[in-house]
Amino acid sequence: MRTGSIGAVILIIWLFLGGVAAYERGYFKGDGDASCAEAGTVLVTIAAGPLNWLGVNPKIKCDVPAPSK
Repeated sequence: MRTGSIGAVILIIWLFLGGVAAYERGYFKGDGDASCAEAGTVLVTIAAGPLNWLGVNPKIKCDVPAPSK
């Protein structure tokens, strides 16, 4: 097995575990109240992978400025 293949397998497992963590937190319920902050939080939680079980609790704040007059 090549080094690149091992890295790809590790990456897939990492992202899968991040998806499990996001599912455990209830991010995939789809309550209809989606926002850029919620989507960002889900993506960062998945990217953090197994670190979620070590206490990492990523949150994204997405403040959109009001349009000028």
